Amino acid sequence: MEKEVHEQYEYARRRLRQKKILYFHFVLFLLGSLFLFIANRFFGFGEGTTQNWCIWGITIWLFLFILHFIKVYITDRFMNKKWEREQIDRLVALQQKRISQLESSINEENENKI
Repeated sequence: MEKEVHEQYEYARRRLRQKKILYFHFVLFLLGSLFLFIANRFFGFGEGTTQNWCIWGITIWLFLFILHFIKVYITDRFMNKKWEREQIDRLVALQQKRISQLESSINEENENKI
């Protein structure tokens, strides 16, 4: 029982750390976007270009943030240790079933030869 409690604690700690890093990424995204916008609009960075370069930078950064959000809140939510353990158990069971089938077919061949 103690092992399960420890695993639950470690899982909760890992999820909390993931969410904390995601929130930090969000704050960094907001501040970085504000900095890029101010640098473009008020300090004249990129005046020689006809395109609004800061919008492209913010859009790419937003896309990366959305990927991070999906990883933390969607992918890691259902593909956790429990899911991993279930998949491993299922694959091991399939391998054991296949091995037992091979052993039985070998035993049948040996009995037929005798």
